[in-house]
Amino acid sequence: MAPPCIIDRSRIAGAQVKEKDEPLWVLGMMSGTSLDGVDAAMVLTDGIRVLDFGPHAFRPYAEAERATIAAGFGAWPGDPPVRAAAEVVEAAHVEVASRFADVALVGFHGQTLAHDPGGRGTHQAGDGQVLASALGLPVVWDFRSADVALGGQGAPLVPFFHHALGRRLGATEPLAFLNLGGVGNLTWVDPRLTSPEAPGALLAFDTGPANAPVNDLMQERRGQALDEGGALALSGRPDAEVIARFLASPYFFKVPPKSLDRNAFHDLLPWVAHLSDADAAATLTQAAAEAVARGAEHFPAPISRLLVAGGGRLNAALMAALRAKLPGVEDIDATGLNGDMLEAQAFAYLAARVRRGLPTSGPMTTGVRASVGGGQISWPD
Repeated sequence: MAPPCIIDRSRIAGAQVKEKDEPLWVLGMMSGTSLDGVDAAMVLTDGIRVLDFGPHAFRPYAEAERATIAAGFGAWPGDPPVRAAAEVVEAAHVEVASRFADVALVGFHGQTLAHDPGGRGTHQAGDGQVLASALGLPVVWDFRSADVALGGQGAPLVPFFHHALGRRLGATEPLAFLNLGGVGNLTWVDPRLTSPEAPGALLAFDTGPANAPVNDLMQERRGQALDEGGALALSGRPDAEVIARFLASPYFFKVPPKSLDRNAFHDLLPWVAHLSDADAAATLTQAAAEAVARGAEHFPAPISRLLVAGGGRLNAALMAALRAKLPGVEDIDATGLNGDMLEAQAFAYLAARVRRGLPTSGPMTTGVRASVGGGQISWPD
């Protein structure tokens, strides 16, 4: 772990005047819809290549903090729960960021409270200017709004980073990355193309619910944050009727790119209300795997590897269900990458791209009409 950050005003000035194409140590931070806490990780990048990985940290949310943020789910700017949720998010991110030194730039995703592309837009709680002032560092934030404003889904945004990782791994044929957070998302990558915005380089989309329904079930029935290791799901039996009903959702028949709000499948819990805890957990876990398998049917070309990141990769029941449905499934940690920190690292990479004025999403990742650079930069006072 890096020592606590001591703010050096001369270092701030240096960060502003460096050439935009020069590699920087960037701190990326991500708070996902599973509400476990804040991931923070440093990446050395010029916004094109991933040159090295630095220290990382995790700052869990306390129960009261989690409840405050959860109360804001579905809320939009100006709604009563938003200010309290944003204050928790900002304070937690400042706290974890202060553990790092030698940071030139910060990428701050914020906490998604509502996501309605094509409707009201997208809403991530947390103000980058608050972080910039508190940390004395430039902060890139509000990554999704520009994409949505130009007709995109605003998600997923990690695919451009996935493309850089595929090239860093030396891949010579198509592969896919699967992130299993509150929602699942897939990225198909052709690493033979040098630029992520090149036609045919990427296809990305949300697969469906992943950890969120199981986490909600565990919280509701047992007062626990998650099904640790998938132990409860492994002891149960999936309900085929519920899964068939789930797969009949119109979402699975939409052509990607496409994205979901965390609560898009909010009716899943009532569907398993008649099942025992074990069978309900098994059903929701199997449903997440089935959604990924449906998503893989859209790949432009076959893959030999499916690298799994996010908390869901630690769920033995979910990983077993995926391996039964798809080839080449492996924990991304086996490649030397960090499956817990991938999204935080991605927002470090994207922050560097925003600083250089490079695209952060494109037609085959979010459905936006043309490649677009999202994000805004807030400078310290």
